[in-house]
Amino acid sequence: MNIALGLVALVAVVCLVTAVCDRLRLSPPLILVLVGVVGSYLPFVPDVTLTEEIVLVGLLPPLLYAAAIRTSLVSFRQNRRSIGLLSVGYVIFSTLGVGVVAHQALDIGWAAAFALGAVVAPPDAVAATAVARRIGMPRRVVDILEGESLVNDATAIVVLRTAVASISGTVAAWQIAANFVLAAGGGVVIGLAVAFVIVKLRPHIEDVLISTAVSFTVPFVAYVAAEEIHASGVLAVVVAGLLIGHKSPVTQSGTARLSERINWATVQFLLENSVFLLIGLQVRQIVEAAETDSLGTTRIWWGCAAVLLAVLVLRPLWVFPATYLPRLIPAVRRNDPAPPLTYPTIISWAGMRGVVTLAAVFAIPEDVPHQPVLVLAALMVVFGTLILQGFTLPTLVRRLKVRGTDPREDLLQQAVVLQETAEAGLAKLESERLPDDPPDIVHSLRQRMEQRRLTAWELLGRPESDGETPSQRFRSLRLTMLQAERDKVLELRSEGHLPPKVLSDVLEVLDVEEALVTSWAEPDLAPDRDDVLLAPEPLRGGCDHLTHAPVSLKPKSAGVCEDCIREHTQPVHLRMCLSCGNVGCCDSSVGRHADRHYAETGHAVMRSIEPGEAWRWCYVDDLIG
Repeated sequence: MNIALGLVALVAVVCLVTAVCDRLRLSPPLILVLVGVVGSYLPFVPDVTLTEEIVLVGLLPPLLYAAAIRTSLVSFRQNRRSIGLLSVGYVIFSTLGVGVVAHQALDIGWAAAFALGAVVAPPDAVAATAVARRIGMPRRVVDILEGESLVNDATAIVVLRTAVASISGTVAAWQIAANFVLAAGGGVVIGLAVAFVIVKLRPHIEDVLISTAVSFTVPFVAYVAAEEIHASGVLAVVVAGLLIGHKSPVTQSGTARLSERINWATVQFLLENSVFLLIGLQVRQIVEAAETDSLGTTRIWWGCAAVLLAVLVLRPLWVFPATYLPRLIPAVRRNDPAPPLTYPTIISWAGMRGVVTLAAVFAIPEDVPHQPVLVLAALMVVFGTLILQGFTLPTLVRRLKVRGTDPREDLLQQAVVLQETAEAGLAKLESERLPDDPPDIVHSLRQRMEQRRLTAWELLGRPESDGETPSQRFRSLRLTMLQAERDKVLELRSEGHLPPKVLSDVLEVLDVEEALVTSWAEPDLAPDRDDVLLAPEPLRGGCDHLTHAPVSLKPKSAGVCEDCIREHTQPVHLRMCLSCGNVGCCDSSVGRHADRHYAETGHAVMRSIEPGEAWRWCYVDDLIG
């Protein structure tokens, strides 16, 4: 009963603190740690201990898998050099550096010092990406931090186990190399094997619940299988998650992916935030255990502070050379030009430690001299980096004037992609339709495709008035209708004349449609941005029409669609012909005058003249530029 009440209280605190942080635009991991610290000194809060088994076997595999299946394998490959240098090179560099400092400052043996170095080496990207989502970081920086956090745990745990083994005996250099090769190679092989089995099995699983349940077993199967052969379970989970997530669009139905995404998002939310709360709840007992050590209170605290300082200093000492030295090689520089100094600066300071550090320190045997002090040092690194770096990272990003990807660029790319998918869908419809297919069905399919395409374009610009766009109005009216339909079903249920199963199925149908209607979330368009939206680089076309068309032109009318005025219709967004300056309304508008102007004149290129937008479109080649 006490365990059940404890779990309920844990979840309740996590949900409450996270909700408050979201409202106040604070980082939940940082606040949860502070709440946990306060809770550890309250007399009615029981002592909490995170053991190695609980974290490394129970918490870490699902956390890594949930992150891996959402990580783009394409982005991981594109940043593999940066990720490798951080997740392997930096972890080893930090282990050695912190080991030297710990040996001198705490007067502990070399093996124990390097074990502590391995414990505090791997940063945790949860807090960093939480800040990134809130303040906006460049996408490549976020990709590198997330990729680093997926692999660095494996390196740190392998190094830690080697250091722990050397505490009780001598470990030769060849044994260290052999252990590392076995751990890395074995982890990759097991991860590939698990992913292969799941990818082959999934197309044969039609039940959504079974498919989701199978996904819950994957991280534990991969982890345990790898650990049984003394390979890296962490690396096995990451490899399996990356490949399974990459293949899921062709191995799962849309409903199965939706179910898995929602369930794993819930698991990740609870585990991530609960761990940070649990970190804080351990503070009191860890401090009390360390203060009884023979080293003395003064040396303990100064030594822990020295370890924290070493962790903060060693990261930029590695990141800046690792960023720019490889680019002295012409081939590397040609394929991947050097990023601005702001990027390695942010990555250097986004080195918050988390759950793996606090869990791994308990892998150091209790009979190791001054083991409670090592635990306190690890806790101080976790707590210190979360507070010092976590709270100052937003200020650093703002001072560097670094901005994340413009949300409007994402919307523009999304609109272009949906334009192409709509054309593919309509082409397939024309090839598959039969002569006796009811015209209403074909018309309905085309209309649905058109509405989805137009909704994407409508999310970009906004009319000067506060009126709703057609898609917004459709969403508003349809949600009102769905609520009325749901109320009717509930009324019938209260009468008790119809089978509950029938009414439950109808409610589920309404819920699914509501999810579809609300799937187009209103984006945060960052109104404070003063840059002009151009076509993003990956989408810029190379057709002759865009090449020879001007970037801008003086419009014939003062920013209004004269055809809309003449026909008494309301424009949604405005476009300008780059051949004659005619201003027309977009395809979501009633008149579709920009489209009509092209049909009448053949003028190929138009551009958006919505405030802050300067992207162009070629009607002939269906290209943006």
